[in-house]
Amino acid sequence: MANHKSALKRIRSNETKRLRNRYQHKTTRNAIKKLREADKKEAEGMLSSVISMIDKLAKKNIIHDNKAANLKSNLTKHVAAL
Repeated sequence: MANHKSALKRIRSNETKRLRNRYQHKTTRNAIKKLREADKKEAEGMLSSVISMIDKLAKKNIIHDNKAANLKSNLTKHVAAL
């Protein structure tokens, strides 16, 4: 176990960040699933908010930039094909 004050604080802050990242990632994954199941009109409305969520995850390095680009591309193609 860590003895330094700064190390103890780092452990606490890492856990807080981990939980926040996990929540945001899971919320985005659920939004993507809902978008894929939606009909055309609803999906077009949701697309911009889901893309925004994906961009925020990539900006915070929760997911890789290329993964974000692939997700956005595939979702856009999916909505266009509906």
